[in-house]
Amino acid sequence: MNKPLNFRFAVLSDLHVALPETVWQNLARIHLVELGIPALEVALDRISEEDIDFLLVPGDLTQHGEAANHAWIAERFARLPYPVYVIPGNHDIPVLTANEQSIAAHEFPNFYCRFGYEDTSRPYYTHEILPGVRLIGLNSNTFDLDGKQVGRMDESQLQWLRQTLSKSQTTNNDELVMVMIHHNVLEHLPHQSTQGLGQRYMLENASELLGILRAYNVKMVFTGHLHIQDVAYQDGIYDITTGSLISYPHPFRVFQYQTDRHNRRWLQMESHYVESIPGWDDLQEQTRELMGNRGQSYMLQLLMQAPLNLPEAEAKELVPSLRYFWTAVAEGDAVFNFSEFPEAAREYFESFGTTTAIDNRALLPMGEGRSRHQEHLASAAR
Repeated sequence: MNKPLNFRFAVLSDLHVALPETVWQNLARIHLVELGIPALEVALDRISEEDIDFLLVPGDLTQHGEAANHAWIAERFARLPYPVYVIPGNHDIPVLTANEQSIAAHEFPNFYCRFGYEDTSRPYYTHEILPGVRLIGLNSNTFDLDGKQVGRMDESQLQWLRQTLSKSQTTNNDELVMVMIHHNVLEHLPHQSTQGLGQRYMLENASELLGILRAYNVKMVFTGHLHIQDVAYQDGIYDITTGSLISYPHPFRVFQYQTDRHNRRWLQMESHYVESIPGWDDLQEQTRELMGNRGQSYMLQLLMQAPLNLPEAEAKELVPSLRYFWTAVAEGDAVFNFSEFPEAAREYFESFGTTTAIDNRALLPMGEGRSRHQEHLASAAR
């Protein structure tokens, strides 16, 4: 018999905090890092009204891994009245060895020893965050022999994960395990694991991680990195990715994990949004327009590469109709109609939409086996 569990928590992702002296001036950027701190303050104020038990932050706390920004985040989180748990994103540890801008990859846990990393000797951890509830914070950032950052879990971490889950199951077979990792482990976009522009947001060895999680009946994975609102489901596992606080639609999520009177477990999810900050009274509309204006080159790339491979002239004719395409994807629960497009392009872009609105507000079953609802999610998965 499952022990009844009832608790609340929030997720904030991809904060990209940048103190004014660390902001890069790049007129072409879609995501405005200078909005990060004021947006974070609004979000934290709103979250404090939700009576949560803890906050999860699945990576990209800082813009370029600057020591000053990591220190600012740690100090700010230390003043919150609830526990916070973090993991590194690709922006947090962009280099293996420290340089004049960024910390070394191994230094990340030293800044966050109060936020999951009680053992600062490794960039991943496990922690019993509530009685009967275990969080596993993973690191999806490794470096190849040339020092290039790669979205992948190394073998030593995978082995540690197997041992950790085995111990959890042996010690308390009813323990609920939640996993947090920056890179996506399930596809949130069509062909994400093979398509060039989406592939870099996926964990390279996601299939190996998923195999371990399924073996130990782990159902919830919380990710970031992609800057969109989306829930993906496959074979008993939910990958819930949360959009970036610094880009449209500036979301955060609040969850209620609950056990009903029939001892069935559910995860209720609600999305919330930062709608204004000082100097940006209509933040949503202003950044939506910004993304529409500056995303044209991205749309052109999407049209000209596989699977469409359109000639540049033909691609340019379609770009204006895609002005708000990515903003709709970022919102989640998008439904598209591109009936005026050539058939292949129509099918491709409409496949980014959904038939099941679960990206922003949902009641997700957490029980054994596959419910009708889960079967429907699987058939609608992108």
